[in-house]
Amino acid sequence: MALPKLNSVKYELTLPSTGEKVEYRPFLVKEEKALMIAQQSGKEADMLRAVETIIEDCTFGKMKKGDNAFFDIEYVFLQLRAKSVGETVDVAVTCPDDKQTRVTVKINLEDVKCVKNVEHKEKIELTDTVGIIMRHPKIADLALIDSNNPETTFELIESCVHQIYDSDNVYEKTDMDKKDLKDFIESLTHEQFQQLNAFFETMPKVKHSVKVKNPNTGVEGEVVLEGMANFF
Repeated sequence: MALPKLNSVKYELTLPSTGEKVEYRPFLVKEEKALMIAQQSGKEADMLRAVETIIEDCTFGKMKKGDNAFFDIEYVFLQLRAKSVGETVDVAVTCPDDKQTRVTVKINLEDVKCVKNVEHKEKIELTDTVGIIMRHPKIADLALIDSNNPETTFELIESCVHQIYDSDNVYEKTDMDKKDLKDFIESLTHEQFQQLNAFFETMPKVKHSVKVKNPNTGVEGEVVLEGMANFF
């Protein structure tokens, strides 16, 4: 005789990148187990792969692995964690006045927002007639970054180019030769290249501010937490 099946509660959230409504369910014991195994490996890549898989399953296949902006992944996972394990988490932060003392603060994950910068834009006008349309980086793109290798910054930019246009044509990334794209990026002036950097610097961020009081000095301050990892 087959055992009864349990029905999960459904919730709805809004994707920061598009404003699209997405249904989701809390993650189950099997998914929590997969997350624990990934955490125990100590490898960030394993953790991120587990998170992507859980999000795809918990959004009923709506958010497929490899298709989502990284800040969407971070925001959605925090919402899943809030509904699955509990809304509040205890986070250790460093007091800003002495930059040494650690204190624990309680954070409600449902208060954590994906903050958008009004200066952020995906269309970058390099000249009066030539420009680039960028796409937001995904987990696979961020895996390119190596802080010890400056060349990876260029690889990230090239990976996130969606289109290049001029007064006559629109050139799709899928039709671009890799060397031609690299040569195009390297031909930019310093000012034009800074416009591309600004795209990444002003991207939406999962962010939350907390007030802390240093127990040793009595000084109150504010700590800004950014990124999914800082909430656990």
